[in-house]
Amino acid sequence: MTSTPERQRPTRDRPESLADLLGGRRGALDATLPPVAFAVGWLAAGLWGGVAAAVLAGAAVAGWRLRRGDRPRSVLVGLLAVCVAALIALRTGRASDFFLVQLLSNAASALAWVVSIVVRWPLLGVVVGTALGQRGRWRRDPALLRAYGRGSWVWAATYVLRVVVFVPLWLGGQVVALVVARVALTWPLVAAALAVSWLVIRRSLPAGHPGLRHPALASDADGGRGN
Repeated sequence: MTSTPERQRPTRDRPESLADLLGGRRGALDATLPPVAFAVGWLAAGLWGGVAAAVLAGAAVAGWRLRRGDRPRSVLVGLLAVCVAALIALRTGRASDFFLVQLLSNAASALAWVVSIVVRWPLLGVVVGTALGQRGRWRRDPALLRAYGRGSWVWAATYVLRVVVFVPLWLGGQVVALVVARVALTWPLVAAALAVSWLVIRRSLPAGHPGLRHPALASDADGGRGN
């Protein structure tokens, strides 16, 4: 999930969605290219061929993302993840271990999303609030906090689903199946999560709520009644 440039503004005819705010599908599509390149290289030339293809694809994606204006830090993190995955596979000699970093990161992400909901700092609210420049103001709106919590369960479920699918494939050394699962459970799943979590948020907010960009703060409501 990545932030969207300010030029993408909502119109009066079409309310903005989480896809407008976060643009998650584009970043997820980029993330599928190195694993696909790894599988192609592995099938053609073995483990070293797969590693070389994945690193080259990761470098190409990083260069493209820098040219389109993405933050250098996020670009380098993505490239570093590909390099670490490649090193692990070379170290263990198992091609399926290229996906170990992805498996562990999804397990950690699932835990982080669940914990964030439990402690009432749902990560969906954190991400959207940061994208909108709200910092923590959204937490002072009880309806918005509740809506973000419910929407965050959708994202937590996506990470749990990936772990459930990836673990048996990784244990079985199913490299091609892991690539297929990685593609199927990356950008299509992100697109679905964006749509479903947005629907959950909209249905969770009461009628007349001003929306994500305008948290209904308790102090504002009190001030309005006092005037």
